[in-house]
Amino acid sequence: MARTVEDAAGAPHILIVGGGYVGMYTALRLQKKLKRELRRGEVKVTVVDPNSYMTYQPFLPEAAAGNISPRHVVVPLRRVLPKCTVRKARVTELNHDEGWAIVQPLAGPPERIHYDYLVMAAGAVPRLLPIPGLAENGISLKTVGEAIHLRNHVLEQLEIAESTDDAELRRKALTFVFVGGGFAGVEAIAELEDMTRDATKYMRKVTPQDLRFMLVEATDRILPEVGPEMGRWTAEQFRGRGIDVKMKTLLVSAVDGRIELSDGSSFQAGTLVWNAGVKPSPVVRRGDLPVDGKGRVKGTEYLTIEGLVRAFTAGDNAAIPDLTQDGEFCPPNAQHAVRQAKLLGDNIVRSLRGKALKPYVHGNLGTVAGLGLHKGVANPLGIKLKGWPAWFFHRSYHGAMVPTLNRKIRVVADWTLALFLKRETVSLATVEQPRADFELAALDGAGHRNAERPVSENAA
Repeated sequence: MARTVEDAAGAPHILIVGGGYVGMYTALRLQKKLKRELRRGEVKVTVVDPNSYMTYQPFLPEAAAGNISPRHVVVPLRRVLPKCTVRKARVTELNHDEGWAIVQPLAGPPERIHYDYLVMAAGAVPRLLPIPGLAENGISLKTVGEAIHLRNHVLEQLEIAESTDDAELRRKALTFVFVGGGFAGVEAIAELEDMTRDATKYMRKVTPQDLRFMLVEATDRILPEVGPEMGRWTAEQFRGRGIDVKMKTLLVSAVDGRIELSDGSSFQAGTLVWNAGVKPSPVVRRGDLPVDGKGRVKGTEYLTIEGLVRAFTAGDNAAIPDLTQDGEFCPPNAQHAVRQAKLLGDNIVRSLRGKALKPYVHGNLGTVAGLGLHKGVANPLGIKLKGWPAWFFHRSYHGAMVPTLNRKIRVVADWTLALFLKRETVSLATVEQPRADFELAALDGAGHRNAERPVSENAA
């Protein structure tokens, strides 16, 4: 039975489901526009998310490669939203017709929260296909936890290769397969190939020539966001670096680490990274919101939810019409999410004050992609940039866009130190099993748990 949380009588309650780009920027906008109302308790804003931080996802490849500290790519929600209530919980059910949501906190029974205004900003999750072995052996790069794990895993594969003379085991450990040729897949393989190349400088048995990186893409081009010409240039650059780029190719199976591709290739790989698209968070289906055939919430140009009152949506989980292109919808990227969130916050304020809502119209500023240290591709405002200039523009743009002055300073400090200090390429894989040594110390020589002697004696 869900416990009901009562709100102050007469104070409109705005519930924001999701603390990512749209959720956080909408809440920031409401804090700014409703400063006095929030201080007086005349309006209440609650943000519900499984994490108590927002992740700046464009920096995840650099965090995985060690160019930026993982702590610096996340923004603590409670710190930047002091006038809002932040709940680290999951929404398990939602009834907009009656104005309530069931949330499951970290501990304790579920709670029923009543609200007056809804913002569905749950974002997206990886789009997995029913490929044998994918769920068991693949990893995505959508969260900071995955970035940390991927970094440690890749470096651990190098350690395996360095410490064995088994040719087959070495070949498997040094084979890295990335599926998906969009921004996420291209930046991930570029940054991690750069990192592993640096790591081999300190190894005796593993050389850069031993590494096998492969990018698998189902369509006939990579990086479609930057245009055909720039995509072809990126593929040529990758091949020049020894990265095998396979287009019009599908992953067929990954059972027990054996990669089978639609072109007939079959080989063992120690690493499989899946970045082949996203789909709306399943949260959007846990209620009575209208969704389209792709599982996206049906939105309008005013960022409202189609057919509902006092309900708004934006970002990756929403189908928002692109008014600059007839019949098209806004693509699921950070540029749209941030701009939509600001207008969404403004439209909520207009709704509270009985004013007309404004439509979302966006002019594309272009795209940027990092391809490793000092390498990149970009087309800001139609200007085509390659190599070092594109990399510099990439860092300048994202350095300016990362939320809060605190994070901007920390990220720039990481980049500045990297100019003078060598990259750290140490695997900390043991952090994923922090109790392993403790449990080992509690066992006697026969492998049985020793409950009589102190752990410190067993360790000795």
